[in-house]
Amino acid sequence: MKRLIDAGPAVRLKKNKQVYLHLCGSIMSQQLSVKVADILWKRFLALYDAVPTPQVIAETPPAILRAIGLSNAKVSYILNVASFALEQGMEWKQLQKMTNDDISRHLVRIKGVGQWTTEMILMFALGREDVFAVDDLGIQTAMQAIYKLDKTDKKKFRADLLRISARWSPYRTYACLYLWQWKDNSPKK
Repeated sequence: MKRLIDAGPAVRLKKNKQVYLHLCGSIMSQQLSVKVADILWKRFLALYDAVPTPQVIAETPPAILRAIGLSNAKVSYILNVASFALEQGMEWKQLQKMTNDDISRHLVRIKGVGQWTTEMILMFALGREDVFAVDDLGIQTAMQAIYKLDKTDKKKFRADLLRISARWSPYRTYACLYLWQWKDNSPKK
């Protein structure tokens, strides 16, 4: 990890107090390249005159969301996030008082939100420093290359990732940021 830290620019955690909006963006980016996700995000924001509230998102007709390139499933999930924010709460102050596990349990109740998505919220919206995204393909790819891990046995591979990442606690989020940075900037073969 020291080699990665020394090789690239310093990473920083940012907080986003509009957790519901960040969650919508995370859903849009699931299983997409960064470039495609960025295009969808810009199209989404362009639908509104200002930063949309949960109420405004909830009132957006599904056909409008489909027209910007979102799948039916993602449209449904984004509307689920807006409804959940209105009905169950997703306020910054509310979430800041909760543990990572409590936040995950709270948010995975939303259809379309899984563990990976909650990890992204913990890292990139709430700025939590000790989150490890074990199921993230970018993290897995980087760690496989850097640590010469064999991924043929998926259970052992996962255990290896968790064992290595335990050394980085309580700053595993920063480790993930450095791993993503390395993956995005490493020479392509």
